[in-house]
This record gives sequence, structure tokens and C-alpha cells, in this order.
Amino acid sequence: MDAAKGQFIELDHLGIVLGGRPILKDLTGLYSGQCIGLLGPNGAGKTTLLQTLLGFHTPSAGTARVFGMDVRNKIREIRHQIGYMPENDAFIAGITAIRFVRMMAELSGLPPEAAMERAHETLFYVGLGEARYRKLGTYSLGMKQMAKLAVAIVHGPIVLILDEPTNGLDPPGRQRMIRLVKEIRDTHEINLIISSHLLRDVEECCDQVMIMKEGRIVHYCDLASERRTNRKFLQIEIRGLNSPFIAGAKQLGCECVVDEKGNRIKMVMPEGVEIRSLYEIADAHGIQIRRLDYKQDSLQDIFMHAMEAH
Repeated sequence: MDAAKGQFIELDHLGIVLGGRPILKDLTGLYSGQCIGLLGPNGAGKTTLLQTLLGFHTPSAGTARVFGMDVRNKIREIRHQIGYMPENDAFIAGITAIRFVRMMAELSGLPPEAAMERAHETLFYVGLGEARYRKLGTYSLGMKQMAKLAVAIVHGPIVLILDEPTNGLDPPGRQRMIRLVKEIRDTHEINLIISSHLLRDVEECCDQVMIMKEGRIVHYCDLASERRTNRKFLQIEIRGLNSPFIAGAKQLGCECVVDEKGNRIKMVMPEGVEIRSLYEIADAHGIQIRRLDYKQDSLQDIFMHAMEAH
């Protein structure tokens, strides 16, 4: 199955009720991003959604599909195709990393010889080759995070779910983890879901973002497209008489605010108006545009807008 093609995640009126309390509420949509960032405040339902895709919770209403495989009746097939890196450690402390990763590869369906070979390769890939014969209980926090990543990818999944992959890492450790995640993403052989409370991690790795609040998906966007949409907020510094420049900009439908000195202008451009039109106005009146800055929404802006809108 080609992970880069087809519908990645399909939610069909998915609902989850736990302990009599609705956790996920009528989630519906088709999601096909190469690397989807999952964001939301505590209690939003992020972990429950991930666990439902893994088959830990049976839908109370509707269903979910992973590459067309329904979680209600194809969960065994789905689990063979998914790699999962949980937020919390799930190790057997008294055994070596190579033995543990090999065991997990066998549990994922690989025969013993292939599992051992893949365990060696994967531990070297994540930077634990020299420590693969050490017991997991002696590993540092950063090494344990890398060991969890090794377990998640050892069987060659087409879907990789990472729950707080940089949790507790120091800056060098975080950079190593982000580099590995990007390498996996850029192969275009694996689709990823990254759940993180660190917006910077999601911004660096993900091309699409799903934002949840109170058990619902309140926003889903392509980050590049979202930023292009918000590139119409400008700050301009000019040299020359500002009145003909502002008059010309207003004729295009722009909203303008001038500072006290008169040479700095904040402007909101309407759809369909291009930057070159402003340069044409300036040229026609002998005005020099000395500086022009876009205000692009950061992921934090997008996240806060989603929270406030719902």
C-alpha cells in the first residue's frame, strides 16, 4: 500500500463515550496530509482520538477508517500498518534494547531473523547502535525517547503516530528527534500524526494541522495555504508625500492607518490586490517604498484564533 496516496484518515460521525461522558463528538471529515499535527488544550480529546485509531476504544457512534480500513472490523490489519510512539514509557527495564525492539518487531508480524536484522538497523538509525546491548532501565530520558521511536518504526509501518515525541528532551535531544521525524516525513513512504503541546515542533514538522477543543475538531488547515491567506496585512515605510499614495491605495480597496510621523503605514489589502499595484502607485507619484513587511500568522496565531472562534 502506498502511504503517500489515498485517503489517510476518514472520520464518519465518530463518537466516543467513556464512563457515560461524551469524549469525541460527531467527528466527520477526510484528512490526507503527509504529516498532520494534532493540537488542542488538555481534555480536548486528542489522546482518545489516537487511541481510537489504534483500536483501544470502540466507537460509540459512527466509525473511523485508516487508508480505508474500518476500526470496527479491520483493527488487526490497521495495527500491522501503524507505528505508535506513546507519550509514556512502556518498557521492560531489565532487558536490553536490542532484545526489546526485536520482540516488538516479532509481535508486529516480522519473522525472528528479519526482526533481529531490523532491530539492529533501526537502533543504529536512531543513534542507539553503540548502546543497543545495554538494559533499557539504564537509559537516559533522551535515549528512552529514541528507543520508543525505534519500536514505532522497526516493522516498517505506513502510518506513524507520535505522541509528544520531544517530551522532556534537552535542546540537542530535541533537535535530533526533529531531524529524524523530518527524515521519515521526507521519504513520502509514511504518513505521520504528531500530537504535541509544543507548537514549535508541529510548525517545524507538519504540513497540516488539526485543532481540537471539547471533543470536536474546530479547525483543520494546510499551514502554507493558511499563511498565504494571511499575507495581506502589511507594514510599509515610504519616503515622499504620503497622501497620493494612500489615496491610490484606498482606491484599490485597501484600509490604511498612518503613524504620527506620516511615513509609516499599516495596511490591510483586499483579496485580488497584488503588491505590485502598490509599487505602481508609488512610482507614478515619485514615492519611494523603503520597507514593506508582511504580517504572517504563526501557528500560535492560528491556534488562538481557533480557540477564540469556538
